Amino acid sequence: MNKTALSVLNTVFGYPEFRSPQDEVIDTIINGDNALVLMPTGGGKSLCYQIPALIRSGCAIVISPLIALMQDQVNALTQLGVNASFLNSSLDKNQAFEVEQALRQGQLDLLYIAPERLTQPRMLSLLQQCPIALFAIDEAHCVSQWGHDFRADYLQLSLLHQQFPLVPRIALTATADPRTHKEISERLQLDDAKHFVAGFDRPNIQYRISQKQNARQQLLSFIRSEHENDAGIIYCLSRKKTEETAKWLCQQGLQALPYHAGLATDVKERHQNRFLREDSIIIVATIAFGMGIDKPDVRFVAHLDLPKSIESYYQETGRAGRDGQAANAWMVYGLQDVIKLKQMLDKSESGEQQKRIERQRLDAMLGLCEITTCRRQTLLHYFDEHLAQPCGNCDTCITPVQKWDGTDAARKALSCVYRTGQRFGVSHLIDVLLGKNTAKIEQFQHQQLSTFAIGIELDIQQWHSVFRQLVSRGYIYADMDSYGAFKLTDKCRPLLRGEENIELRKDNTEKVKKKKSLKSTTAIPEEAQPFWEALRALRKRLADEHGIPPFTVFHDSTMKEMISTSPTNRDELLSISGVGLSKLDKYGEQFLAVIAQFNRR
Repeated sequence: MNKTALSVLNTVFGYPEFRSPQDEVIDTIINGDNALVLMPTGGGKSLCYQIPALIRSGCAIVISPLIALMQDQVNALTQLGVNASFLNSSLDKNQAFEVEQALRQGQLDLLYIAPERLTQPRMLSLLQQCPIALFAIDEAHCVSQWGHDFRADYLQLSLLHQQFPLVPRIALTATADPRTHKEISERLQLDDAKHFVAGFDRPNIQYRISQKQNARQQLLSFIRSEHENDAGIIYCLSRKKTEETAKWLCQQGLQALPYHAGLATDVKERHQNRFLREDSIIIVATIAFGMGIDKPDVRFVAHLDLPKSIESYYQETGRAGRDGQAANAWMVYGLQDVIKLKQMLDKSESGEQQKRIERQRLDAMLGLCEITTCRRQTLLHYFDEHLAQPCGNCDTCITPVQKWDGTDAARKALSCVYRTGQRFGVSHLIDVLLGKNTAKIEQFQHQQLSTFAIGIELDIQQWHSVFRQLVSRGYIYADMDSYGAFKLTDKCRPLLRGEENIELRKDNTEKVKKKKSLKSTTAIPEEAQPFWEALRALRKRLADEHGIPPFTVFHDSTMKEMISTSPTNRDELLSISGVGLSKLDKYGEQFLAVIAQFNRR
């Protein structure tokens, strides 16, 4: 291990030791070699380039896709006494000129730049004139054209290899299946780089997926019972739904704010800043929100709609529990989600190859939802990682899924699709199976069909489950050109002919038993509450004075250690994880004063 790197980790960042493989990555970059790093959210990717930036001569250039992410990173580094800045469209000409001057004069340790600015000839010319310590390409999965978060500007970043062949490059992402990993390596010309793949497992996150019944009420019940005063993120597919859901949650007495690409820039910034700087704020968002969000105490991420891929799901759920404390990844989905996503895919203008890949990814996501075994094992297997034993901390482990022989029901459903001419959606098909006398059934005389009333042994919810699982497994599909009418696929022939059977999962409508209360792992003991609140009040005041989020002063875990160890002097305070020299000088005396008050009690 590089002793200088460890010293920087201790004195600047306030952490006692590296997590594997941070030390190996850092040594690689310090030695001038390239690296490609796949590390889960909250795994400490930023340190992999920030520490080499402080050790190597010159300024580290960090390519980052989001303005908000740059600002947060720079704020956090400034608090640590690091000379960091950014260049993006939020700066006016004078401000940008000052940053460029600081770069020319060697006054910066790190400079964050958007990819579209980096590739401009003027910017490249400026960089050629300055000593560069390294290039860090953050959120590197954005280079993948088949990935879930493609950014066209990332495709040009191979020029770094061509124009700066002697400067080490490090590409980092939390989300890449083997195909995306390979594409990142090829497009960024990192085939000769050392590849580091840390474990994708986030054991503190409990994964829970259930079927939609009344999605809003299910969500409200989940928040009320487990996350009453917690920060959380709720993802929806449409902008309209984010706004309607946020408004409804506010009516229920919660603090919820919408966030999507269609909102005015100042509104998005205001909502994001409130989320970062206030307690108990819930953001209801499309996927436009969250990349690089450093807020450590997000206690839950909820999905009200099915994500398009496991990569998207993993990255979004990874924004929960970055502090390592227990957190929930909660999702409800239904048949309409499956139909809608498949229709969106069919309607997209992508080429057939990309559509095929996206279908595979959607099918993998559906597979994760419908499995009856451990979700974490399936999730990790997707990223080519293997968990030997079931995790015990997902819904299918805590409340094992019951299965039933759905062969007869599936044949009835498929026969009904066929007998009605493959012209109708799920609601009408279920009405036929249940023998309802609706106007539509009268109009088409479907009461005369052999499938009329042959499904009365199941209720509406159970038939929805049957159709959902038949769509998920590829026996039927919703035809967008026929207003969502179900059509049979070739796959259904053996089932209809009696040549194969099918086992279906029994949807669990009961509340999942929690393995352990989140509050038991994240809450402060009752007798220490006044001490905790006093530290939080001080942190909030200091954060407001400096215009930064409270967690940038100190993380919750750092303040909990202050309570458990009750340091009495600067040296003892410095020994706490998360307290570096710069923060000790900035905040140490004020925190020691509050701690002393409670030590005397």
